[in-house]
Amino acid sequence: MADIDIRIEGRAGRITLNRPAALNALSYAMILEIEAALNDWRDDDQVALVLVDATGDKAFCAGGDIQEMYDTATRGDYEYGRRFWSDEYRVNAAIAEYPKPYVALMQGFVMGGGVGVSCHGSHRIVCETSQIAMPECGIGLVPDVGGSWLLARAPGHLGEYLALTADRMGPGDAIYAGFADSYVEQSDWVALVSDLEMTGDVTLIRDYIEPPPPSPLAARQDEIDRWFASGDLATILRALNEAEGDFAERTLKAISRNSPLSMSVALANLKKLRVEGGIHQALLLEYRFTARAAEHGDFLEGIRAAIIDKDRKPKWRHPLDHVDGEDVARMLMPLPDETQT
Repeated sequence: MADIDIRIEGRAGRITLNRPAALNALSYAMILEIEAALNDWRDDDQVALVLVDATGDKAFCAGGDIQEMYDTATRGDYEYGRRFWSDEYRVNAAIAEYPKPYVALMQGFVMGGGVGVSCHGSHRIVCETSQIAMPECGIGLVPDVGGSWLLARAPGHLGEYLALTADRMGPGDAIYAGFADSYVEQSDWVALVSDLEMTGDVTLIRDYIEPPPPSPLAARQDEIDRWFASGDLATILRALNEAEGDFAERTLKAISRNSPLSMSVALANLKKLRVEGGIHQALLLEYRFTARAAEHGDFLEGIRAAIIDKDRKPKWRHPLDHVDGEDVARMLMPLPDETQT
């Protein structure tokens, strides 16, 4: 059975991720197939909208398939990973700017690369099982696939919190943070899809929308803003160490697990994007980092600790409380050829 099912049903161009055993992780081939379909449907009058979904209950898409990136990079070949990210980011930009409605149905885990093929769409639908997160700092990357642009536009300094903690957003949080638009009970999805296929009319989505569950993060906004407003990792750590309560303790514990270099660069990216934002600028900054992450960052160690050896004891390049600003700047220097993004 194919890893991805691409077809036209009625008025809808349908993309179904079909690797449920792998939590629908995106392979390089799947990314290129999505791009080809979007190009084919752009000027096809039969296709009024694009609808992306996934098989299985556990995940819409838990991220990119990074095993091959790890395998090639440990052999000293960094080009495969750079090509993967370059092509993936091009698809993310195409989704964000697609001229036709792009509807994403996001059940279960939606992480990393899964965010890139759903949360840039024009109509982003979550349900009772949705859990959206950007966990990249935990494996030595930064929030990417355009996720830094979404984070930069989240209320207050919620973007910094989500980038550094990798906290999972339920449906209410996802809508509050700007990663989703509408809440539709999953039991109604079959009927919704049928209506969209038959009519090509995205205004019918409103007939299925229900009030979302409350957003726990919205209730914590003042605390989050107080701790994360500085945009500086060392200052954030001090604020959390001085704070009282279980939420501050959990937040500090989550941050303490992640790559200090990755978190410092993620903070720098959000700061830049709030001044000069846009999907292309976000992808450019992200690519400057990911293109260097295996050779000069913590990516290989992060994958070793989380996925290969699974000891959960990464040896990061920097101590948690001190990342030199020059090291951050080096990871974000312009690349020799930036036309890739």
